[in-house]
Amino acid sequence: MSELFRIENGALVRAARSRLANEAMIQDWVRDNLGLVGIHGVVIGREVMIANRGRIDLLAMDKDGSLIIIELKRDRTPREIVAQVLDYASWVVSLSTRDVHALCLEKTGRTLDEVYRERFSVPPPDTLNASHQMMIVAGSMDETTTRIIEYLSEVHGVGINVAFFNVFEDQGVQWLSTDTLLEQEEVAERATRSTRAPWSGYWYLTAGAESDVPWEDLRRHGYVVASGGKWYSDGLARLKVGDRVFFYQKNTGYLGHGVVRSEMQPADDFLIADGRPLVEAVPRGYFTEFGDDPEKRAYVIGIDWKKTVDRSNAKTYSGIFANQNIACKIYDEKTVEFLVREFGLDREGEN
Repeated sequence: MSELFRIENGALVRAARSRLANEAMIQDWVRDNLGLVGIHGVVIGREVMIANRGRIDLLAMDKDGSLIIIELKRDRTPREIVAQVLDYASWVVSLSTRDVHALCLEKTGRTLDEVYRERFSVPPPDTLNASHQMMIVAGSMDETTTRIIEYLSEVHGVGINVAFFNVFEDQGVQWLSTDTLLEQEEVAERATRSTRAPWSGYWYLTAGAESDVPWEDLRRHGYVVASGGKWYSDGLARLKVGDRVFFYQKNTGYLGHGVVRSEMQPADDFLIADGRPLVEAVPRGYFTEFGDDPEKRAYVIGIDWKKTVDRSNAKTYSGIFANQNIACKIYDEKTVEFLVREFGLDREGEN
């Protein structure tokens, strides 16, 4: 159970637990900032009515097009709220891509394309609701219900989690702390396993348009760059040294295979092979434009390219896997088999 302390004269003074005058504020806060419950997404509906079942407090979508039910516990028992969100999920799973577009327009008065682009700066995925998740917002959960949720998520891959909102009061000021029962990224990952093939072991990487991020720069100096906001740079942050990647350029195709040699760092800190700063070797304005803003500044990862091709020899075919994310895991086996063959790789030895 969360506690909050004030430090006074070198001693800890525990803040008393408190209650909000109006718990409906929590729904407003979560709607305006899904990060409070560990979700990177956008709200597409509030108070979504379901015939003979009730209404979903908030319905959100993550960047992969998965729907997320967010439900406040209020005065329901832990078991009641778990049963409720599972019932809601049995309805959500039936929504088609067309249904999701229509629901967003009905509940927000805006098209899904507008809502999604405002958050992610790219169009939404072509296929929506391939998987779904559930997030319960509560002050606490009893041990039995906690075990049930952990069992559903960790053993059976059900995308269910709990976000804890705890209110404290000290010297007339209220404070709010938030936490989740399980790591939300892991919950989302488990929830999608049953809807797609196992991970291939390869990562997909992309960058800006050729006019902004020339392939020859990336190829010659061994890096991939992301700038313009955390949604872009957070993708690069997922990659670790030794990860195997394929690089894709929009409207061109796959241009290279390599291995991550250095993890994400600010562009103006990155040194190329001859020891020079990248910003001197490749004088691009966006490398330093937001140098004082940790969210908007440009970040790079170092890549040891194993096999590359010119843009005129890009590897592609109709329907090959591509994604709006800067970095993501490749699950499409047809794409992987094609790239392994075209780049002359041995999936075991990576020749």
